[in-house]
Amino acid sequence: MRFNSKCGLPAFMVGVFMMLLSHDPAHAGSKSDANTDWQLGSPQEAGFDAQIIEKLEKAALGAQFRNLHSVVIVRGGKLIAEHYYEGRDQRRGRELGVVKFSPDHLHDLRSVSKSIVSLLYGIALEEGKVPDVDQPLINQFPEYADLARDPERQRMLVSHALTMQLGTQWNENLPYSDPRNSETAMDRADDRYRFVLDQPFATQPGERWNYNGGCTALLGHMIARGARMSIFNYAREKLFDPLGIKKVEWIKGSDGIEFAASGLRMRPRDLAKIGQMILNKGRWSDRQLVPESWLHETFTPRTHAFKDIEYGYQWWLGKRSINGKPWYAGFGNGGQRLVVIPSLHMVVVIMAGNYNQADAWQVPVAVMNEIIMPAITSE
Repeated sequence: MRFNSKCGLPAFMVGVFMMLLSHDPAHAGSKSDANTDWQLGSPQEAGFDAQIIEKLEKAALGAQFRNLHSVVIVRGGKLIAEHYYEGRDQRRGRELGVVKFSPDHLHDLRSVSKSIVSLLYGIALEEGKVPDVDQPLINQFPEYADLARDPERQRMLVSHALTMQLGTQWNENLPYSDPRNSETAMDRADDRYRFVLDQPFATQPGERWNYNGGCTALLGHMIARGARMSIFNYAREKLFDPLGIKKVEWIKGSDGIEFAASGLRMRPRDLAKIGQMILNKGRWSDRQLVPESWLHETFTPRTHAFKDIEYGYQWWLGKRSINGKPWYAGFGNGGQRLVVIPSLHMVVVIMAGNYNQADAWQVPVAVMNEIIMPAITSE
């Protein structure tokens, strides 16, 4: 498997890939971990070269893997390895200084939050709490009747929000500290949803993909309105609690509403549960949490994003150069990733602190292409 190193993703969308650890005797010798609800395994049992741990630990000392915070690997339904480092970090833009990370630390997911919102939308859709994807988006916001009178805005569908194809002007290529960044401007607006829906058009809805955190804000609001509770409470009830995810935070804006596009903070080992649930076709234990049909729709390529990368419903979709086997991923500013590789029965979670850095993509690409994938001995 080769992960393209020239995909051209803005720094806020990319992250790092992997680091392994299994030399902890407590990890290597036990069969399960009551603190994670995971069955445990070793890299060798999971089809990795036995030397991978040593190679990764040495690589992490190099400058090319700067500010790597944590990595968790799950393969075949077992927690194979996790490792935690020390580095500078933030809490959605607020400096935290140097943090010595551990399994219990919460970490910003940033835009991996978007991918989780998509899962929540599928759950809410199954329950009849949100509109079908082919419904006009503007009609779901009756408080903006003046905007609904615009025929062009009537052409925006819910599916266009899910795939970031609203057609409106939106620029998130600027640092989030820049007030001209569209998501930053949205977060500072008196009414974030009107701000998103009232942007001037650049193309016809559905014509072109353009990265747009405002789309996720709209989806989150529809979920909360339909469920009659905050999106965080809905996520707890329908996803986090059933997965045994107890320690989790969703940062709110000054209006008391969660930042749907970028506000989640979780433990890496808990985020891996979401990836494993996806591998299980939406099931965890004996419960169907996310409809399997929604996952099929979510991971169907809807639009081209960048070279070798397509976009589904708030998820990035890529293909291997060998046999065209796919991967699904949530990307987050600074190096956050949740990666699901069905053909390898593998989930990878990475957290890093290279926020707003244009070359942040180099860390995950180098680790994945040069160390991790060559170490797989069995598919």
